[in-house]
Amino acid sequence: MPDTLIQPLSLTNPSVGSCELTILMPCLNEAETLAICIAKAVSYLERSGVHGEVLIADNGSTDGSQAIALAAGARVVAIAGKGYGCALLGGIHAARGRYVIMGDSDDSYDFSDLDVFVDKLRDGHALVMGNRFKGGIKPGAMPPLHRYLGNPVLTTVGRIFFRSPCGDFHCGLRGFDREAILGLDLQAPGMEFASEMVVKATIHNLKIAEVPTTLSPDGRTRPPHLRSWRDGWRHLRFLLLFSPRWLFLYPGIGLMVSGALMMAWLLPAPRTVGGVTLGIHTLFYASLGVVVGFHSALFYIFARLYGMREGLAPPDPRFLRMTRVLTLEAGLLAGLALLLLGLTLAVLAVSAWTETAFGALRPEFAMRLVIPSGTCILLAFQTAYGAFFLSVLEIRSGKRTNQI
Repeated sequence: MPDTLIQPLSLTNPSVGSCELTILMPCLNEAETLAICIAKAVSYLERSGVHGEVLIADNGSTDGSQAIALAAGARVVAIAGKGYGCALLGGIHAARGRYVIMGDSDDSYDFSDLDVFVDKLRDGHALVMGNRFKGGIKPGAMPPLHRYLGNPVLTTVGRIFFRSPCGDFHCGLRGFDREAILGLDLQAPGMEFASEMVVKATIHNLKIAEVPTTLSPDGRTRPPHLRSWRDGWRHLRFLLLFSPRWLFLYPGIGLMVSGALMMAWLLPAPRTVGGVTLGIHTLFYASLGVVVGFHSALFYIFARLYGMREGLAPPDPRFLRMTRVLTLEAGLLAGLALLLLGLTLAVLAVSAWTETAFGALRPEFAMRLVIPSGTCILLAFQTAYGAFFLSVLEIRSGKRTNQI
């Protein structure tokens, strides 16, 4: 069995590989349930014959959890950084096993029955996810808000955004190959760590399996650390930030195309639909949609390129080929063309004004020149500045560009 010392976190672990499996539990004041969780994990190791250890990643408990863990035969590592993700990252770094199975220390998961996880890991899967919706959720184990709204919605978003095979993004019981997961450079300090692991494993094409897992009511009398709305938002925010295609590109293209079509429809004359007349005011908002949509699409390019340069996402050869075409010179030429078009329309608008001796203009006529003129001028500057910013990213990431 593992030693019984409380160890500070070290990013280097000379004992890595000294056993096959580490059963990892994050802990913050879990005195009520920690001993039974450890007992179940120890019983699994003894019954299965798997050479392993039980590791408690303690996140600053003040209720004596550390002493309980040591007495139960676990190894304890002290994690200074606060948060679910920090505790697990520290534990993964400190783990001695080739494989790690992590689970909450609140007795909601059964650590005495881990055979299916170990079998999948031995078969070569880098990540084995539990699925509570397939394995069963016992009465009172999951609040209705989480069961019918939070988990299904966030999991669906994750599956659509990243084409992930996982049907339960937030299951706390999961196993993985330690080196493969450390290679993902996980960073999230809070509850969104659960989503980060699944997302990065998916986009880096790690081999993922899913197994049914039963969720039981936890054995604590105190409230859980999870805060539904705060942590739900943090998960959703992470999914959005990690998917610039859905955050920037698709909404941007939608706005730009719909705005351009609306402008083309309204430029010749006002249109009446269902007794409502759409004129220059609608034309202005259509123009705004084009500008905002174009700006959003530019942000997609910036975010995607930055993510690949910083190792947040794997290189995409097709995207990189596209960015090589978007040179500074090409951007400046496109911006110049848009600027000339905008200025030409502006000259036409001024010419129409001279016909009235610079007096009052008919707005319905004049704004059909002024609005597209302003749109083109705005797009011209956005294109030019965007080209300059892409060049800055290339300079900043020259070494990584060569590596890619």
